[in-house]
Amino acid sequence: MKKKRNNHKKYRFTYIKATVSVLFMGLLFMKGYTPFEQTGENCFHIQVNGQDVGTLGDKTHIEELLQQARRNVASESDELVFMEVDMAIVGEEILWGEIDEQEEVLRKMEEALKSGVHETMQRAYTLKVDEYIINLASVEEVRLLLQAAINKYGGEGKFAVELNYDSKREFSVLTAKVADASWQEDVGQQSYMEGGIQNFLSGLTGQSVQVDEESRDFDDYDLGIHSMDFAEEVEAVETYLPQSQLTSLEEAINLVIMEQETPAIYEVVSGDTLSEIAIKLNIPMDRIAEMNGMEDVNAIINVGDKLLITVPEPELSVTRVEEKYYEEIYEADVIYIDNPNWYTNQTVTRQQPSAGLRRIIADVTYVNEKEVSREILKEELVQAAVAKVIERGTVVPPTYIKPVNGGRLTSGFGPRRAPTAGASTYHRALDWAVATGTSVYASSGGVVSKAGWGGGYGYVIYIDHEDGKQTRYAHLSRVQVTVGQKVNQGDKIGLSGSTGIASGPHLHFEILVNGTQVDPSKYLE
Repeated sequence: MKKKRNNHKKYRFTYIKATVSVLFMGLLFMKGYTPFEQTGENCFHIQVNGQDVGTLGDKTHIEELLQQARRNVASESDELVFMEVDMAIVGEEILWGEIDEQEEVLRKMEEALKSGVHETMQRAYTLKVDEYIINLASVEEVRLLLQAAINKYGGEGKFAVELNYDSKREFSVLTAKVADASWQEDVGQQSYMEGGIQNFLSGLTGQSVQVDEESRDFDDYDLGIHSMDFAEEVEAVETYLPQSQLTSLEEAINLVIMEQETPAIYEVVSGDTLSEIAIKLNIPMDRIAEMNGMEDVNAIINVGDKLLITVPEPELSVTRVEEKYYEEIYEADVIYIDNPNWYTNQTVTRQQPSAGLRRIIADVTYVNEKEVSREILKEELVQAAVAKVIERGTVVPPTYIKPVNGGRLTSGFGPRRAPTAGASTYHRALDWAVATGTSVYASSGGVVSKAGWGGGYGYVIYIDHEDGKQTRYAHLSRVQVTVGQKVNQGDKIGLSGSTGIASGPHLHFEILVNGTQVDPSKYLE
């Protein structure tokens, strides 16, 4: 009985041993399991961007797989792709372990990388106009934008934009050039129509031949735009940008070639008025007044004042030279005949003017719509203008000063109440109340024509002046000049008083032109 139990234990141990052996052999041949030698870390678990992507037994290939995954993800787009890459490798030493196929690990790496892809950077072009920058999707859009700027001013069909790489620049920089498209189409052909006779003869002789402008008829000129160019430096640089930073072609055209309000300063010059400045700058007067904090359009402006204005200008300006024909009504310059015996305020028109008419061919240079210069190529008089002829004096006329120092103006020139019986109710002089004995001076240089008693004037002095005027000084207490005496401006001629018809001590002062009293205040300095 005891022997039988021992045999049973022996059979059970053999069974267990056989089972373990079978399981061990199964593990050896089961797919995905590999025996490892005890040589340190021999199993590597991989994470990319926080995601488990598999386990490999050889660390040396993991980095290669990651690079391949990055290439595969990037190749799915034609643009520049930026992606977040964060790989972690955890190694361990085991006897038995399950590993993944490299293809499966590569696939999972690609999925993890796609989750970390940032906004795609696509190939683009940055257009620079001086300091202004705008981004476009392609070089063709750059060309179309620049062509739209040319077409805006009449260059469509005749002028084309060329973009050429600048070999002198370190980076790939395209420079813009405006070329004559019609000339490019006819290149290689000598044409009387376009090249002109001088070009044809030059081609035969190899020398430049000058054509006399005077010998050309008006019909010989080729009217229209002859040249166009950009006023600013224009460059385009290839780059990679996200879609959000690109501007559509339609919007770019509006931003770059349409007129924008640009701040500027205008300095007031001699002869300027606010209305003339408004016409000159094509800006309403009230707008100029508002921008400069003026109360209204009648505000005073002075030479040298700097006015803030906004001028409508595009970011990209176009210059062009246009050959134009026009007829012009003109006036001849005034001809002056100087007369040394006349004063400068004496003039006589000796000949009335009449306008003339002339035909003109001119090269007119524009920046956008503004004309900046004009060169006349041919001019023909249809009707000559007749100049206005004016004879004028060259002698500076005498001046007039107040004939007393101080005093109070008691009666001006014009209607008044008679201050005393017998006095006039229309005063034809100026009266200054001064104390008796106040010095009276000659208002201007001349010759004394009367000095003495003058009836209602009392003691009075008359002085005749070089310009034909006469001055009178009345109600004097004393006369200190004689008839025929020559006096200078400011010479003392008498003393004030109240002689004649007078209400009190004062000086009565008259100025006469052609024998008639005029308002002295209009002549006194």
